[in-house]
Amino acid sequence: MSTTDRKNDSEDNQPEIRGLAPSRTEPLSVTHHADLRRFDTLAGDGPSAFLAYTLDGNCATFVHTLVPEGLRGRGVAARLVRAALDEARKRCWKVVPRCSYVAAFIERNPEFADLVEASRQRNATENTETPSP
Repeated sequence: MSTTDRKNDSEDNQPEIRGLAPSRTEPLSVTHHADLRRFDTLAGDGPSAFLAYTLDGNCATFVHTLVPEGLRGRGVAARLVRAALDEARKRCWKVVPRCSYVAAFIERNPEFADLVEASRQRNATENTETPSP
């Protein structure tokens, strides 16, 4: 067997990595569209991933995070949430994490816990529960 044949044999045993575009290591640019009340990022040719929010004075309610199926498992949602929370801190907003992903992200990253508006979070939870008789 020649050196070239051995090289080809070892290349055949390498894992297939095509089809991962965009790369997990490529930086994703998150854009804040204040007029649309959303943060989004484009990755590849597909639909954008986004985090939508409402704003009442200086209180932002993060209502929904959507990452298209082809982008899931690459940290896209985390990048969106981190960018949104960084912007909230910069603008001195309090945050109501109505989106379950945002709430879980804040629990895993306690450096953002001070942004959570406790009374509004409690009211949001109470409004979704069935009233007692």
